[in-house]
Amino acid sequence: MKKIATILLMLVCWPLLAGQTVVDNLRIWAAPDHTRLVFDTSHPVNHKLFTLKQPDRLVIDINNAQLTGSMPAVSDNPLIKRLRSAQRKDGTLRVVLDLNTQTHPKSFVLRPNSQYGHRLVVDLFGEEERSEGKSLQKPVKQIETSGMRDVVIAIDAGHGGEDPGAKGRRGTYEKNVVLSIARKLAALIDKERGMKAVLIRDGDYYLGLRKRMDLARSHRADLFVSIHADSFRDSRARGSSVYTLSKRGASSEAARWLAESENSADLIGGVKLEDKDDVLASVLLDLSQTGTGQASHEVASKVLGQLKRVGRTHKRSVQQAGFAVLKSPDVPSILVETAFISNPEEERKLLDPRHQQQVAGAIMNGLSSYFRNSPPPGTLMAQLKSKQHTISRGDTLGAIADRYNISLANLKSANGISGDMIRIGQVLVIPGT
Repeated sequence: MKKIATILLMLVCWPLLAGQTVVDNLRIWAAPDHTRLVFDTSHPVNHKLFTLKQPDRLVIDINNAQLTGSMPAVSDNPLIKRLRSAQRKDGTLRVVLDLNTQTHPKSFVLRPNSQYGHRLVVDLFGEEERSEGKSLQKPVKQIETSGMRDVVIAIDAGHGGEDPGAKGRRGTYEKNVVLSIARKLAALIDKERGMKAVLIRDGDYYLGLRKRMDLARSHRADLFVSIHADSFRDSRARGSSVYTLSKRGASSEAARWLAESENSADLIGGVKLEDKDDVLASVLLDLSQTGTGQASHEVASKVLGQLKRVGRTHKRSVQQAGFAVLKSPDVPSILVETAFISNPEEERKLLDPRHQQQVAGAIMNGLSSYFRNSPPPGTLMAQLKSKQHTISRGDTLGAIADRYNISLANLKSANGISGDMIRIGQVLVIPGT
C-alpha cells in the first residue's frame, strides 16, 4: 500500500514539478559603473524586485522556480556583500542580496541564443554610478583653448561579460583576445609623445553599444577604435578588415539625434543644437557627420595599410557598415576586425601574445601616421608637427629661421644643409618648436 501511495503522490505532483522553472546557475559580472547578475533558467520567468533598508537588501522573487546548487560566493564587490536564497511554501524562489550601499536595480529577461538559454538579468547601480551614468549623456567634445593637450584615443574591446562574442573551434572567446590586443595598443599609444589612450572596457564585463559611444565622448576622444575578431560559417575565411560607418547608418543616426529630445542640448563640434531651428540643426549635424566621416575614412585607410604588412587582409579597401558603435556624429570612429576567429590558423594566432603585439603595433602605426599629418588643433602633436616652406626669390636661411622663430642651426640640421646655398622652389622642413 505504501508503494502505491508513493506512486500516486508522484503522479499528482509530477505536473507541478514538470512546470517548475529550474534556476541552474548564477553569474556575477562587476563593471566599473554597475554589477550584473545573470540567472540561467529553464523557462522564461515571472519575477519581482524590491529593496529593504536597515540593513540595505535587495530581494528577487522568481515565481514557481527552484534553485539547483548553491549561491556563489561574493568577494570584493562594491555593491554586494553576500547572497542567500530560500524556497518559499508557494513555490517562489527568493534570492536576497545583502548590500554594502543603496542600489537602483533594473531587470529584464533574455531569450535563448547560440551561447545561452533563457536568462533573467538584474543590473545594480549604486548612487555614485547612477549620477555618473547621467553625466555621460552630456556632450563633451570641444576644442581646448589654452595649453597643449594630448590626442585622446578611445579603445573599445568588443563584447565582454555575458556577451562573449564569436567563439573559435578551440574554445577561444572573442571578448578575451580583443581585450588583450586593446591593452597592448593602449600601452603603445601611451608611450607616444602627445597621445593618450582610454580603454572603454578594461575587464570582463558587458557594456551596451550606446554606452561605449557615450564613454568615448565623455573622455573627449579624438578617435574611437573598436576592436573585434570576425567569424564566418566557412572556416576558410581569413584576414583582417577595417570598417567605417555607412551612409545609411549615418542617415539613421542623424534622424535619431534630431528626433530625440535628450540630444538637443548636446554639442556637435562645439555647437549646441537646443537653440537652433530644425533646418539649421539638421545642417549643422550633417556638416559634423561629413567631417567625421572623412576623418574616419582617412584613419581607416592608414590602419588597413599597416595591417597588410602584418598578414592577409580580408578586403583590399576600407569597408562600410552600420555598426552602432561607429555612430557618434562628432568623434571619428573605426572598427577593426583583427582576424577570423572561426579560422583555426587565425584563432591560433589570436592567442599568440607576439601576434597580438604585431596587430596592436600595426594599428598604432596607422593612428600615428594619421595624427602626425592631421593633428587636432590645440594638441601637442599639432605644435610638434613640422611645417614646410618653399623657397622664393629673396629668401635666405637666416630670414626663414627668424620668420619661424627657430635657430639657424636647427633649420640647417632638419634639412641636411651644411652651407648657405638654397635655390628657388626648394622645400624646407621647418622643425617644431
